[in-house]
Amino acid sequence: MASIIAAGFLPVISITADCLPQAWEEAVLAVWDNGLDVKTQYDKPQDPPSKDATVIITITDPFAEPRIHKNFPGGPAELEAYRQEVVDGIHDHWIDPAAGKWTYTYHQRLFAYCPMENPQDHAPKKINQIQYIIDALSEVSHTRRAQAITWMPSVDTETEHPPCLQRIWCRLVDCNGTMLLNMNAHWRSRDLYRAWFMNVYAITDLQRIIAEEISRKINRQVTVGRYVDISDSLHLYGSYFDQVSKEVEKMRQSSFTERAWNSTHPAFEAMTKEAQEKLARL
Repeated sequence: MASIIAAGFLPVISITADCLPQAWEEAVLAVWDNGLDVKTQYDKPQDPPSKDATVIITITDPFAEPRIHKNFPGGPAELEAYRQEVVDGIHDHWIDPAAGKWTYTYHQRLFAYCPMENPQDHAPKKINQIQYIIDALSEVSHTRRAQAITWMPSVDTETEHPPCLQRIWCRLVDCNGTMLLNMNAHWRSRDLYRAWFMNVYAITDLQRIIAEEISRKINRQVTVGRYVDISDSLHLYGSYFDQVSKEVEKMRQSSFTERAWNSTHPAFEAMTKEAQEKLARL
């Protein structure tokens, strides 16, 4: 871990890890130890300030095992539902800002971005940005233009909960004849303890899907490369410091591998399959 910490600075922390659970633990420890004490717009009067930092996390192999952390808030069912929300759009039908419901999903912004001034206008133009990334990299493997954005100023400046994910950028790199799909994801703001692991689990699955689609288009092996996660504000909320402190103590006492599962672990596979079956019936 490397960090830049000075008076008046929001700390800048850089982490490199081999897999998702390791990255999550190292980020929690780094922000817990070095994050700036700062208030948030969601604090209750009794809440202490959050711990906050700008954090850049490199995961050298997003699909390396162990891939699952057993202690992130949530479980296999919630993880699978969120993955499907991002890559398959199972909750896109919940979008209805006029009725006071969701204003977006990441899937909708990435796969059906609507750049018109008012997304509710008649027959708005929709852009599949993920297909654009696939097509752009299939046509020119070294292009620097393969990106997708989520921010919509006409909507997001007016909502209380604008998107945390801002941009995805992808690049193909030839490694001894195999093409590696490298991905950067830039996030405006993140809840490190409750959201980060699920976010990255889903976004790296999207990375896998993009790699597979490019591979089919160019008839050449394309595999998942490194993933870089950039958060302008990665934070631990003061409201749940009691929960985080217990996890931090465990992290300090033993290796993350004691709290991680392979994605092929029978218990994880069984709970994920059960979740998939329930979601399919909805």
